[in-house]
Amino acid sequence: MGSPPLSLLFSLLLLLLLSVLTLPTSNAALHRAKLLTSEFSAVRRPSSPTTYFEVTRPIPLPKTKPCSTLVLRHDFGNTYSKPPVTALYEPPSHCPLHRPPSAVVLEWSAACRGRQFDRIFGVWLGGVELLRSCTAEPRATGIVWTVKKDVTRYSSLFAQPHTLAVYLGNLVDQTYTGVYHVNVSLHFFFDSSTPRRPPAAIPVPDFASPADLILPISRSLPLDGGLWFPVQNSSDFQKKELTVPANTYRAVLEVYVSFHQSDEFWYGNPPNDYILANNLTNLPGNGPFREVTLRLDGKVMGAVWPFTVIYTGGVNPLLWRPITGIGSFDLPSYDIEITPFLGKVLDGKPHEFGFGVTDALDTWYIDANLHLWLDSKSSCTAGNLIKYEAPEFTSSLISKFKGLDGRFKTTASRQISMTGWVKSSYGKITTHFFQRFDYENQMQFAGNGSIQVVKQTIDSNHGTYTKHPSSILYSEQVHQNFPLYMYTETTDQVNDTYSLVSNVTLGFNEKKFSGERFGFSFSSLRNLQNCQGNMGVKGNLVTGGSGSTQQEYRYESTGGCYFRNVSSSNYTILYDEIEESCAEASPLGAGLFFRW
Repeated sequence: MGSPPLSLLFSLLLLLLLSVLTLPTSNAALHRAKLLTSEFSAVRRPSSPTTYFEVTRPIPLPKTKPCSTLVLRHDFGNTYSKPPVTALYEPPSHCPLHRPPSAVVLEWSAACRGRQFDRIFGVWLGGVELLRSCTAEPRATGIVWTVKKDVTRYSSLFAQPHTLAVYLGNLVDQTYTGVYHVNVSLHFFFDSSTPRRPPAAIPVPDFASPADLILPISRSLPLDGGLWFPVQNSSDFQKKELTVPANTYRAVLEVYVSFHQSDEFWYGNPPNDYILANNLTNLPGNGPFREVTLRLDGKVMGAVWPFTVIYTGGVNPLLWRPITGIGSFDLPSYDIEITPFLGKVLDGKPHEFGFGVTDALDTWYIDANLHLWLDSKSSCTAGNLIKYEAPEFTSSLISKFKGLDGRFKTTASRQISMTGWVKSSYGKITTHFFQRFDYENQMQFAGNGSIQVVKQTIDSNHGTYTKHPSSILYSEQVHQNFPLYMYTETTDQVNDTYSLVSNVTLGFNEKKFSGERFGFSFSSLRNLQNCQGNMGVKGNLVTGGSGSTQQEYRYESTGGCYFRNVSSSNYTILYDEIEESCAEASPLGAGLFFRW
């Protein structure tokens, strides 16, 4: 299935804003319309392309010169619902890939000129997804942007030939004129000065190293569209069978998730009772809660409560120029430690890995990478799941409305816990993994449905604890908090013309503790955007308006600190403060330790 355009603008209208339809007299703020921006006179046109960027910290790299190779160059024009663009990747002969690199960086560089929706795209190597991203929306004078991603964890892939596949579903005609000109490169870093770790008295595995083997849980080439699986409703369960090598001693499932069409703004979907009572059955519903579940042979082994990525055409496209939404250029992936389940899959037989989405509407794109660590001194390992708890999530809905105005409060929580052992040449290793989630969404409609306010918080806490008979091998605990506030108001509706006011606050906060036999580390991230905008719309074209964004990014760790405070308005950067040392250190590890 091809990738649709992403900019289902959260303009909160009652019916589709298409020029062939007439708006009803109601001001219901309930629907997302596809909008294109025009170069209206209020915005000064620059003489050179605008550089778009997502705020993130620089990738920590060795001070050595990288060994680089261009793996793909392509112009993405009419590529919607067509096969991905492919190229044969071979380990570059000028890079010493006979030994593991210290770091590997994937670089996506793109340029576009004209008019175009935002488009979802993915990059796969040997069926393993390396990057999920959204394009920037261009302007008549042109735009450029670059995404750099640390892909060191996929190092085992780069030593062998594979097919590189990129899917970016784009349309070009008299209206949508933007062609995306793309270069994809890999940069390999080799640091000979890195000190070698002392040998252990008893051989133990290195849980912090990249996996020895990565198996894709994605659709196989040849095909039309992306390699991700489309999940189109709540009963749609996508799956793939894999055979796990018999000498595996650790397994981590990495999951990629993105949401589109009727569920692009799932966190703003009202409950079905509200839709039915107001005869709005043609609009998205199912309420604002979504959970992605991951299953092994039908049994839940983990869940994802996803971060609310807003793509570059979302809510108000003018908000994301040139600072894009958190996660829009590099969508987060989610790790689930499934080592406790290994005893179930070491029999040499195919097993079913699959995923579904609670209350999903069309469409979610999901695939996964299975990272496996292999015992080089043994042809087989053995294991057993000794404790497992995964009760269904609990949820509640408090609803009070009259007509198109009302209030709704949706809450949910979930806990998953598992413990198992694996016996290999390293001895008997016991692993415990847990997940805890809490969710709250408060939604309000006012002004006969012309105003919608959403206030949502997702809290996610997960951890891994691995014990060897002689010592604790590895531990990690991560706490994530995703706050979202969104206010939208539709006014001045006359036929196919209206005005939209929007305010958005979006945050991605994370605290992480990890430790293994060679040391431990803490890190803390606070990433917060505040956005304000207004625009006039006629038909599906933005005719005027403004957008501004302020963002503060603060990352602290045992290895250093990075701070950036940046603001933009109507394509112009107002200020940009960057510091690579923080004046005051915070107790990063506070509250992160856990007991088994």
